[in-house]
Amino acid sequence: MIVPGASSQALAAALTDELGESLAAVTYDRFPDGETYAAVPAFDADRAVIVAATDTNDAWVELLQLQDAVREAGATEVVTVIPYMGYARQDEAFETGAPVSARAMARAVSTGADRVVLVNPHERSVTDFFDAHVTVCDAAGRLAEPLPEDLAEPLFLAPDAGALSLAESTCASYGDGEADYFEKTRYSGTDVEITPSDADTEGRDVVIVDDIVATGSTMSQAIAHLRNDGAARVFAACIHPILARNARTKLERAGVERIVGTDTVERDVSAVSVAPIVAAAVDAVEAN
Repeated sequence: MIVPGASSQALAAALTDELGESLAAVTYDRFPDGETYAAVPAFDADRAVIVAATDTNDAWVELLQLQDAVREAGATEVVTVIPYMGYARQDEAFETGAPVSARAMARAVSTGADRVVLVNPHERSVTDFFDAHVTVCDAAGRLAEPLPEDLAEPLFLAPDAGALSLAESTCASYGDGEADYFEKTRYSGTDVEITPSDADTEGRDVVIVDDIVATGSTMSQAIAHLRNDGAARVFAACIHPILARNARTKLERAGVERIVGTDTVERDVSAVSVAPIVAAAVDAVEAN
C-alpha cells in the first residue's frame, strides 16, 4: 500500500498506477500548540511504501510519524521513498560545533524504515548515514521529456563541473545536442559568481540543468549571461524545484523561456513525474 506524505500526494498517486497498489487514506492535522499529526486510520497491508518529500521541518516529523503509524497498524515491511531529501547539503560539519544535519535525519529515518529510496540527493555521500539499505534513483534523464522537440542546436549546461553528469544525462535522453558546464566560484555562504562556458551559444537554445533550484540566484546569473551572449532561448531544468522566496521572479526577470522540474517537489513547474524510476527502484528493492 502506498502512503503519501502531505508534500507528495500527486507523486504517491502516480506511483500507485506504476506499481498497481492501492493508495492509503492519510489524515494530516495540527494541534493547537503547533505539533503535527499524521495517521493512517484504515491501513491494512503487510508492506507500506511511504512517499514523502522532506522539504520542510514539518515534513520530516510527518514522515517519522507515518513510519511509526504503519508499524502500529501492522506493516511488517516499510519502504521509505524520499523524493527530495532536505538537509542533504549539510553532509559535514562545516565549522566547529556544527551538526551533520543529513546524518541526524538519516539516522532518525533508519529507525522506522527497512529500506530507503532517494532521488538525486544533493550529496550522494548521505547514503552512508542511513542504517537501512538505500537505493538512489537518477531522474536527470526525465527532464528531457517536457522540453520542446524543436530545440535549435541544443546546448545542455550544468552550473558547475559537479553537475555535468546531470546535463549529460538530460542531453542523452533528449537525443541531440552537447553538454558543457559553467565555472562557479563560491565566495561565502550564498555568494556565488559564475563564469560563462567557452561553448558557442550564439543563436542556440540552451538548457541549464541542475539538481536543485532553491533561491534561483545561480540559475538566474547563468540565464542572464547566456542571454547577453546571444543565446536564442534559455530553459531552466531541475530535478528538485524548491523555488523558495522570490526565486521564480529572479528567473523570469533574467529572461528564462520556461522552467521545468519533476514532482519530487510538487510545484506548478513539475512537468514530469519520477514515478516510473521510483517504481523500478521499489520493485528492485522487493526483488532483493
